[in-house]
Amino acid sequence: MAPALCPRVSRILCLACLLPLAPAVVATGLYELHLVTDSPATTGAEVTITASLVASDNGSLDLPTDTHFYHFHWIHAPLLLTGKTEEAFSSTIRAVGTAPGDFPVSVWVTTADCRMCQPVARSLVVLSVTEFIVGNLAVTQNMSLPWPSSYLTKTVLKVSFLRHDPSNFFQAASFLYSWDFGDGTQMVTEDPVVYYNYSLIGTFTVKLKVVAEWEQTTPDAGKGVMQKTGDFSASLKLQETLRGIQVLGPNQIQTFQKMTVTLNFLGSPPLTVCWRLKPECLPLEERECHPVSVASTAYNLTHVFRDAGDYCFSIWAENVVSETHQYHRVQVWPSSIRPAVFAFPCATLITMMLAFIMYMALRTAAHQKDMVENPEPPAGVKCCQTCCGPFLLEAPSEYLEVVRESHGLLPPLYKSVKTYTV
Repeated sequence: MAPALCPRVSRILCLACLLPLAPAVVATGLYELHLVTDSPATTGAEVTITASLVASDNGSLDLPTDTHFYHFHWIHAPLLLTGKTEEAFSSTIRAVGTAPGDFPVSVWVTTADCRMCQPVARSLVVLSVTEFIVGNLAVTQNMSLPWPSSYLTKTVLKVSFLRHDPSNFFQAASFLYSWDFGDGTQMVTEDPVVYYNYSLIGTFTVKLKVVAEWEQTTPDAGKGVMQKTGDFSASLKLQETLRGIQVLGPNQIQTFQKMTVTLNFLGSPPLTVCWRLKPECLPLEERECHPVSVASTAYNLTHVFRDAGDYCFSIWAENVVSETHQYHRVQVWPSSIRPAVFAFPCATLITMMLAFIMYMALRTAAHQKDMVENPEPPAGVKCCQTCCGPFLLEAPSEYLEVVRESHGLLPPLYKSVKTYTV
């Protein structure tokens, strides 16, 4: 047994002696790699990628004070490496893409004295390389709106092309800009900024074609003219402010009748509309009514009044540019009272009576000598007395004269006494 134990003891003692010489072990998962890049870029332009080692719990762990404690490992092929910068806890590389495409770049960190050990942190980023000019269109208006995606008609728009060129690849190039504003207007400029005024509402697409040219000397072909292009577009929604609401509807109605009110909006749809009946014309408070989406400039609302009284339609509307309020007063009558129903027949009856009286007066004046004595009044006069008497408090003098002349002569109160002479 003793000879068998000797080799084991010797191995344990050997490992114990070598243990202090082993590299320090850093627990994985305590650190993260944050990658920052200025991609995308055009072919031939330089791309920069920076990797920073940070604590995974937002910096609560202390990083080692030794600046040479970590080593960054990069894989960037097929991008061509043009430069590399190392710092304490970060590393930056610069690379150039000679062909268009999306290229993954990976990086991991190990301790400096054990490059073959398990990585402390790792990360990956995909770089986009294109053969076209890189940039975007920016559209602004000389007024601030709470809805940045909408713009006002008849107000000057500023459209700018912002070129993305962090490595100054196009610093020696000359540019030409061809604009198409989507409403039939086109122009060509050498300035990347233009000003335009849309007079119509709607959605328009601004298209821009950029051409860059510059001279370049190559070992194979010598001096030549290089050219790159780029196509860009931006969608614009032109709208008008909501200037007001036109309300078309009756101001008087009876109870239990259906009332329809038409709202014409002086502004661009789509709109959000809200209304409510109140005793007085007061603005609507928040959440006082349920909003309705309206996709046109007209909207009909209906209501049936059950109680008589004075009411006010309080209306609120909003589009993506502005908002407005409007009011409409309504007087509701009970169903038993019909002032409008009585007004027309009464006026018609009075007009017919006056026409009849004038007709009788003219007829009497023209045929006064031809009138026949009649103890009974004419049928028309009798009917007028019966039907129209309650409506006339005082009859005109012409009418009384007609009645007086229509009667026969009254007999004398006494008979004359005959006398005889003897």
